[in-house]
Amino acid sequence: MGAALSCMALPALGSIGTWIASCFSAAACSLACKSCNCNNSVATRIGYAIIFLLNSIIAWLMLSDWVIKQIQKLSLDYLQFDCSEGSCHGTIAVHRVCFALVLFHAFLGLLLLGVQDSRQSRAALQNGWWGPKILCWILILVASFFIPNGFFLVWGNYFALIGAAIFILFGLVLLVDFAHSWTERCLENWENSDSNKWKYILIAGTLIMYALSITLTGVMYGYFATNGCSLNQFFVTFNLILGILITLVCILPSVQEANSRSGLSQASIVVIYCTYLVLSAVANEPNDKECNPLRKSHGPQTTTIVLGAVFTFLAVAYSTSRAATQGGALVNKTQQNHQPIELAPAAHMSNQYNTGVVSRSSERDHIAAAVESGALPRSALYSNNDDDEDVLDDKDDERYGAVYNYSFFHFVFAIAAMYVAMLLTNWNTIISEEVPNPDQDKSDLIRIGQSYTAVWVKIVSGWICYGIYSWTLMAPVLMPDRFLDDY
Repeated sequence: MGAALSCMALPALGSIGTWIASCFSAAACSLACKSCNCNNSVATRIGYAIIFLLNSIIAWLMLSDWVIKQIQKLSLDYLQFDCSEGSCHGTIAVHRVCFALVLFHAFLGLLLLGVQDSRQSRAALQNGWWGPKILCWILILVASFFIPNGFFLVWGNYFALIGAAIFILFGLVLLVDFAHSWTERCLENWENSDSNKWKYILIAGTLIMYALSITLTGVMYGYFATNGCSLNQFFVTFNLILGILITLVCILPSVQEANSRSGLSQASIVVIYCTYLVLSAVANEPNDKECNPLRKSHGPQTTTIVLGAVFTFLAVAYSTSRAATQGGALVNKTQQNHQPIELAPAAHMSNQYNTGVVSRSSERDHIAAAVESGALPRSALYSNNDDDEDVLDDKDDERYGAVYNYSFFHFVFAIAAMYVAMLLTNWNTIISEEVPNPDQDKSDLIRIGQSYTAVWVKIVSGWICYGIYSWTLMAPVLMPDRFLDDY
């Protein structure tokens, strides 16, 4: 595995690559998973998140012109990263690295189709075999650098673009869902407790988010939307208008009647997020009209890049985590809605077990049905094991049902890798900069997100977020029959 890493790294980093590879061996991965004081489903998600983080860092390093030249030297000039528009400055290399991760998760997603619990043999591909999986990822990563450039020009302009758009929409839906679930959780905790702690948490959170939104809006007006910056003035003003509108809509009597839990808390989360998107857009805008003071010096740019990367990885981690726990959320919701215990089905099953009428597969189905109806506790799923199962892993929380859909989990990671590729390449916007001395190596990285394409992606994402949240407010009003069970 160290040899595979040395194909991508510099010769001076060979020893480091070997050390990193040894950390990802099968024994090391197994030890790490066992040392994690968490369930298998959580440890698995952490493992894939680490792989995603490492892949994103490698892709980010591909933006360095110095790294690109070193790769060309190591390949004896076989690998060239030029395109018709001029030097791509690692744009194609970024797509290669992210494509490797997309292919990695696509293979796993296809292999795990139909897996419903950890007892199935294919489930080991998801929760184990970390050494071979990481080796396959590295091999795919190395092999991607030998694919012709023409493939990645098509991949980046079409496939990765569509996948990134799907990921953005998915993230916006999850954000709106988080706004509603956070408020409902606070209200439930307040109703079920004797203190007003959760009430004050909800009120304080709402006030802080609105205060931050107003502050950020003032900062944008003062520094990014000055005289002559009509486009930025439009962005900031339109976002302010939309924020005021949804704030008024969420407290309308008709909306409150259809959903009594709707209020300013959810709206504040949406407003602060959309305001942040506008700030991120104008802060990464090209300075061709002298409307971006952050572009006048290189110091703040480094801070912007670091903060942008942090927010990006946090957003990706949250989105994938939410996607992975959708099944678990449904189970919890079912458990909270307690139904009257029906003793007849349980007694009927007990008689069948005693007479030996029911097979092992149907026995498990009856137990699951009884748990769903409330006749038996969920622990009953773990108490009836096969005769040959002497020792059970107490960390295995997916033995009788996966917490999340494995294939969908890998689909989310795949489109997230496409999104990172588009983000790092400024949505396929190639910026050529004149080099005073072409023979001198450059170590500077291309500025992330500095293109009007990237700016408009963020602005439109904010508008779509407002639209999705508005629909969640108005849908129960317009179609009350379809939301009777929810509110």
